[in-house]
Amino acid sequence: MLIVIALIVVVAGLVVTNVGRIFGGGQEDAARLFVNNSLNAPLLKYRMDMGSYPTTEQGLRALMTPPANAGNRWRGPYIDRIPNDPWGNPYQYRYPGVRNVGGFDLWSLGPDGVESGDDIGNWDRE
Repeated sequence: MLIVIALIVVVAGLVVTNVGRIFGGGQEDAARLFVNNSLNAPLLKYRMDMGSYPTTEQGLRALMTPPANAGNRWRGPYIDRIPNDPWGNPYQYRYPGVRNVGGFDLWSLGPDGVESGDDIGNWDRE
């Protein structure tokens, strides 16, 4: 009986010490899924209607409200809302893309919330 209790304590200790790693990977996976898949269709539809992707200045809000120069070409809203990344920060958008030349850059600032080496972008197709 003591051996079973000791094993349970050891397993519980391993789970508790690795819980951040387990859930942290889930957050990164969610951010990666969003930047690589979730906005592709709305941005493509916007480009088909407007002739190009929204500019960096217009940002992703152009998918929800028509930009000033939209005229009658804007057929949105293309998306209801833009969620924050898993760490509560807004997703970053740039067009024309620097990392995706000829396209757009979409990225999360990652767990630290600042532009650095841990950013998760649509140029990281893992």
